[in-house]
Amino acid sequence: MKKEKIILSAKDVEIQFSLRGDLLTAIRGCSLDLYEGETLAIVGESGSGKSVFTKSFLGMLDQNGSVTGGSILFEGEDIALLKSEKDWRRIRGGKIAMVMQDPMTSLNPLKRIGQQVEESILLHQQLSPAEARKEALHMLELVGIPDAARRFNQYPHEFSGGMRQRVVIAIAVACRPRILICDEPTTALDVTIQAQILALIRDLQKKFGMTIIYITHDLGVVANVAERVAVMYAGQIIEIGAAEEIFYDPRHPYSWALLGALPQLGVKGEKLPTIEGTPPNLFNRITGDAFAPRNRQALQIDYKVEPPYFEVTSTHKAKTWLLDPRAPRVEQPDSIKRLSGRMTVDYGSDTRHPHEDPNRETLIEVRGMQVTFGTGRKKFVAVDDVSFEIYRGETFALVGESGSGKTTIGRAITRINPISAGEILYKGQRISGRISKELDHQVIKGCQMIFQDPLASLNERAKVDYIVSEGIRNLHMYRDEDERQEMVRKALCEVGLLPEFASRFPHEFSGGQRQRIGIARALVMKPEFIVADEPISALDVSIRAQVLNLLNELKATYGLTYLFIAHDLSVVRFIADRIAVIYKGRIVELSEAEELFRHPLHPYTRALLSAIPEPDPAVERNKRLVVYDPSVHDYTEEKPVWCEILPGHFVYGNAAELESYRAALQA
Repeated sequence: MKKEKIILSAKDVEIQFSLRGDLLTAIRGCSLDLYEGETLAIVGESGSGKSVFTKSFLGMLDQNGSVTGGSILFEGEDIALLKSEKDWRRIRGGKIAMVMQDPMTSLNPLKRIGQQVEESILLHQQLSPAEARKEALHMLELVGIPDAARRFNQYPHEFSGGMRQRVVIAIAVACRPRILICDEPTTALDVTIQAQILALIRDLQKKFGMTIIYITHDLGVVANVAERVAVMYAGQIIEIGAAEEIFYDPRHPYSWALLGALPQLGVKGEKLPTIEGTPPNLFNRITGDAFAPRNRQALQIDYKVEPPYFEVTSTHKAKTWLLDPRAPRVEQPDSIKRLSGRMTVDYGSDTRHPHEDPNRETLIEVRGMQVTFGTGRKKFVAVDDVSFEIYRGETFALVGESGSGKTTIGRAITRINPISAGEILYKGQRISGRISKELDHQVIKGCQMIFQDPLASLNERAKVDYIVSEGIRNLHMYRDEDERQEMVRKALCEVGLLPEFASRFPHEFSGGQRQRIGIARALVMKPEFIVADEPISALDVSIRAQVLNLLNELKATYGLTYLFIAHDLSVVRFIADRIAVIYKGRIVELSEAEELFRHPLHPYTRALLSAIPEPDPAVERNKRLVVYDPSVHDYTEEKPVWCEILPGHFVYGNAAELESYRAALQA
């Protein structure tokens, strides 16, 4: 990569927070040169310091935090020395701007969208109110807001998640900043919307000549956007280099661990590599390499002396003693070899799946399900004429964008949502509509649900002991208090938590641990069937791998059957036996997992597959995004049908479409 002019230079930055009379050193001597016009991605687990480090470039540390060492040079000025809000206003917005992770919390719910874009322009550009309004409208059009003139006067709640993110980008870019920091800009978005937002930011960067910093834990996004990648751990950049160097030839064991935990590089039927242990406590002084306690390749010196940067190439350096000429040679993990093309990826095509067994048992059957909300003119059909079977022992995945009806189906099967038409069978018995109390108890015991947001689904005022045992309390599934406590202890141990955690509250745990508590709550009921509703979407890459491994282990140990709901097809490919693709409440394609990836037929399936972020810069840069256009279907004369186009491969379409799908299969 050709080195251009340095636009910002951070040297030995230290950032501390004063919390309850104690000092937490969040950033420990971090240095970074940012080049004009480049796109740099900063990656690492939650708590590694990514957001704190970059927020110091805008003076956005909270009142307990401050830069206590080092310098941040921007336009010949050390902005680390700025103290007053007045001084920071010269920098913030007009010269360095930030796109936050959650657009709904970034926008004022009481102000119209256009007014919020106007405010940003009036604050940083010398324009009249009329000119600012015109420029605000232009920015909304530029970021792809359809019918911008009409939507100018609408409120944030009237916009979808993707549209709100576009508005936040419009506000940031309207100031014409030299540096744009994007803090997890696509984390909460579907893969198709994510791909559109990334393309939008790339176009705006070219148009306005901005330098961009991406903060993310999604390495697929990094491969798509970044020219350079900085890997952070425990408040330090421990490896930095060109994107190709970090993906194809990483040198730090932590970089190996992050890449190895990706489901795209996993082997179906085998465990994903995980990062053992937890990050260090930054209240304490760290001696040696901070990653050493979690590093199986750690040397004795790693525990005693902090490693310096070792230069791999002129653009690539890493802080690890493994690069010292005196260090023993350590082979890169197989996952890195697979990524660089030195090993092939085995997706388990020879694996025998439960649905292929001629003596298979149907555990869940859905027939013509319809779910509606509201009545009269406000009636909304969320799920329409959906049918499928889930066989004992399989993982059946349901994928689609937000609002497609995935969660509604899962909640209907577990009797949380009533259905308005069709029926649901559990082990051959109808469980939809009014059923006996005895059967209802059977369904509660046999069919459990793991929810998407572990914090929102746990009672924050209850201890883990009560949360995990609430179900068995309600159904009186234990003889005495000793047996109840033993059931809770066993459930916690099964999900990798310590029995003493039973006396703690949810806020005392990390996101991954909270998700394990949610799994323990389901597991204590001894269910046969579990609906896992986006169980890993809110988690870091390394924690995702732990939860996926846990779900597979529990499935093997207890013969569990899963309905796995997700919008990330890369995860689904690793864990699922069969996949159903749903669009606006209707299943449009259903197939064995590998068959779906080999022969996607429906245009919507192809669009979803094209949007999957791959952790491979070469693939991402040559990717052609397929955008699904529902208007390609003309059902005015010929109505669509649900057709088994190949054994086990179903697709929704009319006669002409089915003929084209058959031709595509033969080509």
